Amino acid sequence: MVTANLRDAQVEVNLAAIRHNVAAQRQAMPAGNRIFGVVKANAYGHGAVAVAQDLSSAGIDGFCVAALDEGLELRQAGLTELILVLGITPVQYAGTAAENDISLTVGDVDWLKAYQQLAHAVSIPKPLKIHLGFDTGMGRIGFTEPALLKEALELLKDPVFEFEGCFTHFATADEANDAYFKQQIARWHELLAVLPTLPPYVHMANSATGLWHPDQITGNTVRMGISMYGLNPSGTVLPATLDLQPALAVTARLTFVKQLKAGRSVSYGATYTAKQDEWIGTIPVGYADGYTRQLSGYQVLINGQRCDLVGRVCMDQMMVRLPQELPVGTKVTLLGRDGNDEITATELAEKTGIINYEILTSLSPRLKRIYKS
Repeated sequence: MVTANLRDAQVEVNLAAIRHNVAAQRQAMPAGNRIFGVVKANAYGHGAVAVAQDLSSAGIDGFCVAALDEGLELRQAGLTELILVLGITPVQYAGTAAENDISLTVGDVDWLKAYQQLAHAVSIPKPLKIHLGFDTGMGRIGFTEPALLKEALELLKDPVFEFEGCFTHFATADEANDAYFKQQIARWHELLAVLPTLPPYVHMANSATGLWHPDQITGNTVRMGISMYGLNPSGTVLPATLDLQPALAVTARLTFVKQLKAGRSVSYGATYTAKQDEWIGTIPVGYADGYTRQLSGYQVLINGQRCDLVGRVCMDQMMVRLPQELPVGTKVTLLGRDGNDEITATELAEKTGIINYEILTSLSPRLKRIYKS
């Protein structure tokens, strides 16, 4: 999808806020511990390369991505830090990871055996850096049995591998009830005890663990995901324990302003009909930009005041009822702060029945990204 650079609509990213959030997490950790910045899914909509480059200059310890292609994008942009692919990479592409010094997650013995055979057959010159995933209760990927983990450790003695790290992921670290979290902690320690020596990176803490369970962290590295971008991973369930600053806003400018006569309707389905003469503005953003149709009838900010959207959100445009006639070019804030009011990703998520992660990651590449340091 082409980026619409010649349109008055954009995602504004405050890089200073991201750096602030990382610094806040670092201050809450024991000295010497490390932080991996999670920049998968285009850095949760903020722009992976720009965010990673800024964090690199600020001394981040490494990056996490979801797919090998995302890691390659960072390498091609000149990033030299550790890059870990959190998802499972098909064995046939693992040589590309080794050649580009990208670390891979492995969660079963068969994968290691398959790569071992491949590496010896084609003589891949560099060792493949491996992080073993432990499935302590997420039920997604990773080792669950100590016996199989021991077998994996034997395979990792082959020089085609470099055992760089191990980790797990928690399913309920952002919930008030910590019973299941404690079960996962127990399984983590059970599997960790299988390792005769620990690898350089031991990371069991995600954003939620870093916020609400710092005393339970066993390891030396925290993976910062949504908290790095200033959002609470629990939504509104638990108050954040760190001073998090949201880093992203979505703004646009009115492209058209008209007076809608009483009895006239707006947008597809004619779901909104004016009861009196009203001023209506058109905003050049729609659901193709990630502003979901479910937000039809919600609100945006104009001059610090909440204004109602009217009619259905279209693919590329939507309409807003104005407090009075306003000029074309007036700024509209769809997500973020304007004056003394703010529309947050969590607010939009609750309105649509999803989570704040989805609000951010749904923002389309068609929206240009503008960065403030």
